[in-house]
Amino acid sequence: MSRAIHAPSATDYAVLRGEAALAERSGRLRMTFAGDQAAATLTGLLTNDVLALQPGHGQYAAALTPKGKVLADVRVFRFPSGRYLVDAPAAAAEGFVAMVRKYVNPRLSKYTDVSTTIDCIGVAGPHGRSVMAHALACSPAIFDLLPSYASTDVAFGDGVVTVARAADYGVDGFDCFVPTEQAAAVRAALAASGATPIDASAFATVRIEAGRPAYGDDMDAETLSQEARLDVLDAISLTKGCYTGQEVVARLHFRGHVNKLLRGLHIDATADTATRLLNGDARVVNGDADVGEVRSRAVSPRLGVIALAMIRREVETGAAVTVRTDGGDLAATVAELPFSA
Repeated sequence: MSRAIHAPSATDYAVLRGEAALAERSGRLRMTFAGDQAAATLTGLLTNDVLALQPGHGQYAAALTPKGKVLADVRVFRFPSGRYLVDAPAAAAEGFVAMVRKYVNPRLSKYTDVSTTIDCIGVAGPHGRSVMAHALACSPAIFDLLPSYASTDVAFGDGVVTVARAADYGVDGFDCFVPTEQAAAVRAALAASGATPIDASAFATVRIEAGRPAYGDDMDAETLSQEARLDVLDAISLTKGCYTGQEVVARLHFRGHVNKLLRGLHIDATADTATRLLNGDARVVNGDADVGEVRSRAVSPRLGVIALAMIRREVETGAAVTVRTDGGDLAATVAELPFSA
């Protein structure tokens, strides 16, 4: 897991929080699934109910091990054309592809890795809607009623761009799925319309503020889905049919609970101190007890030094704890997610 602290510039953060930022998301894995059994196949693989998706809608979901641990968190899109596209973070790509190859019969649902033929370009921030509409020469009204992960097709040049509402930035955002040969033109149009390229640290900081876990940073194949709060983030259906890992998810929901949970930390430190001490392993200590591990961490221009941490369930919100690093201790307070000012 990444141990580097994110310290965005005030300018980049202001763009993302107050204007429109251009995001390059083509590093994510993208796979299409086709055939009469595509929906049933994905429903059997993932934690959410893909069978229930109508064309133009989508959802957040996860692929789990038989022990209920997270192989990948994914976005599932049923595009307006009816075809299914699933994308996953680069850190989860290998595990998800291996799962697909193991469990999916290509004669029932043909799957194709389209990561090199379809690009994903995003715009995030409060002005993203108007920037997207200007770049694609369409009315902003067509984006107004799109729920999270829903999509619409927009003509662009000689082709079509599929625009999906993205709930995973931490602020309102949209992602364009576009054939690679058209991607440069779409990027240029978005930039000319006011989408500003910014550093990845600003995106990570806003994600942390929103309490959204990142695969490889906050969760991995040793993390239970409920530990990462994927149930709170609407990635899990408790009413659908069987899928890999379902027994563990259901047992924890209906008859028990996880022993640790992704929580927030407000850390009492200056930006300089945080940058010096929080670029390595860090533990969470409550009294004499080691109660958790610091995961994603950032210097937020709005909230100060914050972090996501996997902390024992019995540690209450508002509890004063210590963040222990190789370079020294820092005082911290456990916070609810998402963070509030």
